[in-house]
Amino acid sequence: MSLSELISGVAASERTLTVFNPTPGVVGRLAEHFADRNVSVVSASSDEGPSNYAVLGTGDEFHTAVSVDDLLAHPEDVEPGFERDSYAPILDHLDETLFTSYDRQQMLNATREIEDRAWRVGAGELHSGFQSGGNLRPQLETYRRLGGRDDLSVHAYIYPNGEVPQADQFQLHLARSDEIRRSWFVAYDGNGVGDYKCALVAEETEPGFGFTGFWTYDPPTVDYIVNHLVSSYSIIESDGSGDDADDGYQLTA
Repeated sequence: MSLSELISGVAASERTLTVFNPTPGVVGRLAEHFADRNVSVVSASSDEGPSNYAVLGTGDEFHTAVSVDDLLAHPEDVEPGFERDSYAPILDHLDETLFTSYDRQQMLNATREIEDRAWRVGAGELHSGFQSGGNLRPQLETYRRLGGRDDLSVHAYIYPNGEVPQADQFQLHLARSDEIRRSWFVAYDGNGVGDYKCALVAEETEPGFGFTGFWTYDPPTVDYIVNHLVSSYSIIESDGSGDDADDGYQLTA
């Protein structure tokens, strides 16, 4: 399964949060909180049961139920990110967050969240794809610093068109693949610890129209992304001496 197919699968798996007997304004507040969580919020009435409780499901499949009071107890903590222990339990069933029309600055902001986690843990594998050498170049200092962590293995992936930045402190993967050319991704394996695993995967459908994709901290999804990258793309050594070093492009400092 390609990265593009993973994105399509997340987009097709929208969940529904049904709020039973809601008080005025609650549905709107929840819809705003979960606007980028690939979940639709609807209201329903019931002659039995309490007011203001929510049920999360996918189609006919039930996931969980929670009191709206608990769900909105700390509204400042509901914004999606990469630290999940402060969230209401219902978010355990929303492992993938879909987004559309992210610009490059938004992509960088989300990327930094994952890079920061890898830096803080200081071990494991970090795999990042920036489409082209031109996009990677402004990130070189960050990736040299990350690669300087003794127990953190850092990998960057680009489509080799034109000048290729000189990589040191990390491994540079060069691939003449539409997937690499169109995709922006960052995946951290958490050094094997499920609670630390997270990933961002997106593709640029048309240049200048932003990115569509998802971020996830679902361990099996992160493992699949990392395994896909490792098995699909060859490595050029960080000193530029790999088999592809003379294939029509130049390494630059």
